[in-house]
Amino acid sequence: MSGKVPSFDETHSDKLARKARESPFMPIGIAGLVAVCAIGAYKYKHRGAMSTSVFLMQLRVAAQGTVVAALSIGLGYTMANEYIFNKKDD
Repeated sequence: MSGKVPSFDETHSDKLARKARESPFMPIGIAGLVAVCAIGAYKYKHRGAMSTSVFLMQLRVAAQGTVVAALSIGLGYTMANEYIFNKKDD
């Protein structure tokens, strides 16, 4: 945390901007989730003989995988910046 206490009169867009600064890969994960859901909604009509429940399970796994991958990359990036590339003598 940055040590700043969030204000109660903070708007939703201010809160989203603050969260994006604190965790820059979260918006990337959310964008990936939206993209997977949009592609899934488009492909739903062309699923062929696949049952709806199987299609939705595969879509859920793809969406979760996208978000987990974005957060994992963000965590690795943050850890690399903090522990490997930050060569401060304390």
